[in-house]
Amino acid sequence: MKRIIVTAIVAGITAVSSAAAASGDPAAGEKTFNKCKACHAIVDADGATIVKGGKTGPNLWGLPGRTAGTEPNFKRYKKALVAAGEAGLVWNEADFLAYAQDPTEFLRERLGDKKARSGMTFKLRDEGDAADIWSFISSVSPEPGS
Repeated sequence: MKRIIVTAIVAGITAVSSAAAASGDPAAGEKTFNKCKACHAIVDADGATIVKGGKTGPNLWGLPGRTAGTEPNFKRYKKALVAAGEAGLVWNEADFLAYAQDPTEFLRERLGDKKARSGMTFKLRDEGDAADIWSFISSVSPEPGS
């Protein structure tokens, strides 16, 4: 009986998480991603370019469900982002929205370190834009864990 209850709870949480990942508009996010592509590209595991962009920041394909600071082909992460990943930060919509709106402040709060700094200086002030971008990235990325 306990196993059934736990399974139902996990299924409910998963359903809520999946619904939350789709809170923005992926089509709007694709357009708004133009603000991001000066630094970020989206290139799938086979090397197919989804969005051509800069290499100042990491590839954002597969971001949902990825541990922060671990994109294998990006070597210029700041120490604070790697530390956040080592402390358990796995990208989900809520954390992405907070990070995108003020990356350095997000890391300072997350790590409890007033000196923490992000390599991302751009701040996406509009939460709706950030949600749309998350939805777009999610729509072109594999399901987390796959």
